[in-house]
Amino acid sequence: MAEKKYKGVRRRKWGKWVSEIRVPGSTERLWLGSYATAEAAAVAHDVAFYCLRRPPSLDGLNFPQQLPARCVDAALSPKSVQKAASDAGMGIDAQMIASKSFKEAMEVNESGGIQGFETQFLGNESNDSGTWKEKELSISVEDYDYD
Repeated sequence: MAEKKYKGVRRRKWGKWVSEIRVPGSTERLWLGSYATAEAAAVAHDVAFYCLRRPPSLDGLNFPQQLPARCVDAALSPKSVQKAASDAGMGIDAQMIASKSFKEAMEVNESGGIQGFETQFLGNESNDSGTWKEKELSISVEDYDYD
């Protein structure tokens, strides 16, 4: 079965997915990152493409529904575009990896192999009313130390 090919994405020999894009009007390339999934690299490319080129339609994007609001309404510098694209890609990777881990834990739990898998992900905090998914995916710009 052939893997789906996304615009602006390529796979390294060792399995990681990467994305980069040219800055319009220059020979400069923006490195958008290395990701565990092709979908994450594709979303990073979409964000950068939209922010840099402002196409009249979203038809040419891999995942037009994944554009973050902060890049839709703002004129960003190439460095800011790079960060927005990388953050979007990392968020997709986190969702896909968390979803896969959750499904695997559910399968193991249903087969009787692991009891109380929630403790495995959430810890033993009895006063916590949040869900595993909310905790796992709370990523903030403040989490990264960019200078």
